Amino acid sequence: MKYTVEGTDSNFDQEVIKSDLPVLVDFWATWCGPCRMIAPVVDEIASQYQGKLKVVKLNTDDNQNVAVRYGIRSIPTLGIFKNGQVVDAVIGAVPKKHLEDKIKPYIASVN
Repeated sequence: MKYTVEGTDSNFDQEVIKSDLPVLVDFWATWCGPCRMIAPVVDEIASQYQGKLKVVKLNTDDNQNVAVRYGIRSIPTLGIFKNGQVVDAVIGAVPKKHLEDKIKPYIASVN
């Protein structure tokens, strides 16, 4: 089962900005080695926090408007959005625990 949503320039506002849940956005590209390294971690988090956190994967090559809008300069960048705002971000392939430590404060307040 797939727990992530494919983000695009056209659905970003609906899937991320207007989301009732906090959102982890994985900004990635097919040619990016570290992006491929962290993808399984992102998938695990999507599965583990289902119903508490939405996970959106956005290919920056195919959706440059959103990447430019948020000043994504290096990938992978994992943006954490809450109430339509960027509240935190992680740049680079990081261990799962590091990513969990970053997102937990934002999901703890979700009932």
